Amino acid sequence: MTKLSELAQALAAGRTTSEAIVEEALARATDPAGEGARTFIALDRVRILAQARASDALRKAGITPSPLAGLPVSVKDLFDVAGEVTAAGSAVLRNAPPATVDSPAVARLRAAGAVLFGRTNMTEFAYSGLGLNPHHGTPASPWDRATGRIPGGSSSGGAVSVADGVVVMGLGTDTGGSTRIPAALCGVVGYKPTAARIPTAGVFPLAMSLDSVGPMAQSVECCALCDAILAGEPPRAPRAAALAGLRLAIPQTLVLDQLDQAVAAAYQAVLSRLAAAGCRIVDAPFLPFGEIAEINRRVGLSPMQAHYVHRELLARAGEGYDPRVRFRILAGERASAADYLAMLATRRDWIERVSAEAEPYDALLMPTVPIAPPAIAPLLRDEDAYRSTNMQVLRNTSLINFLDGCAISLPCHEPGSAPVGLMLASTAGRDHALFAIARAVEALLARR
Repeated sequence: MTKLSELAQALAAGRTTSEAIVEEALARATDPAGEGARTFIALDRVRILAQARASDALRKAGITPSPLAGLPVSVKDLFDVAGEVTAAGSAVLRNAPPATVDSPAVARLRAAGAVLFGRTNMTEFAYSGLGLNPHHGTPASPWDRATGRIPGGSSSGGAVSVADGVVVMGLGTDTGGSTRIPAALCGVVGYKPTAARIPTAGVFPLAMSLDSVGPMAQSVECCALCDAILAGEPPRAPRAAALAGLRLAIPQTLVLDQLDQAVAAAYQAVLSRLAAAGCRIVDAPFLPFGEIAEINRRVGLSPMQAHYVHRELLARAGEGYDPRVRFRILAGERASAADYLAMLATRRDWIERVSAEAEPYDALLMPTVPIAPPAIAPLLRDEDAYRSTNMQVLRNTSLINFLDGCAISLPCHEPGSAPVGLMLASTAGRDHALFAIARAVEALLARR
């Protein structure tokens, strides 16, 4: 699908209608040769077209709430939408009562005039970075569909719905990388805001201290506009920053380990282009990144909080869970109250030390995911491969969630090659500045 701003201009000029845009989106989503059947858990054609026609009527009356008005957006199956069941990609909640009110994020999209275009597939209960789902199938990354490669997770369907041109934005969540990983592996842009920026009420939680709500879209501008709407701000995208003189830190601990050839080559090419554009690129130690394995050695923060969320449902219906997800949640059962309080104190100290080291820089720069998307089939067969690959894809992105920072993933690979994401990250509250830097980097990459 065309970028959000271009479609908004076409609607404003009367060159198209919301109904026409949505009809084309429905044709893509229901094409039996495509990934729509695995991308969308629920797709109500009548309801979707009714929204589009209502938007066209409002536009004729001179009412256009935002640039997103009349444009289709997908919603991860984690968000409450009035009248719909929030099953969180699971089988055990399929028959739960429908939500009675929209979550704040969905309500803000609706108020902005967006057409809510179906619920997207995801890792069950958002607990994996791979995107596999045994209940609904797994939508494949756009790259090498003959093989069938992971889309990344947990917001798998959201990223695929954007990459396949069905919607202008996929509404997702990010607890350890769940917007940025699928964005990187599907060749789109994914944003993880400072967690407090967008309300998480009405979103089925994974780990309350780490959860955030963010968009996936075709460009930085698209993500910035949607992020502003979700945050309750005027829908404006920051102007691109000047690249010359930007101070970009390259962490030397952990995040560059074991990059595959495609990722390493694309990343080095980006660094060369940024240096030629006048960026000051600094190799910085960031030694606290190396402490993460030890911090999580006994029980990590996400399984502690996930077990709290799921303990009653697991007792009633645990056999209906994806076994891989159940295994991760049950790890939290080992934690005591003392373990939890110690984890919170450790995190506060870690954030202070990392934030102090990041202070001199405009952003941190690293590969989003250290590998290109692996094939789906071997991960379904081999538990060890599943777990090791899951840890691998979550490694870099989860650092920023633990930091309570903000981060964006941009595609930086050559067209037609394996998708590679470039992650720009910063500390809490620097979202607008990070978008401005990302727009400049995106423009530089577009000149390849």
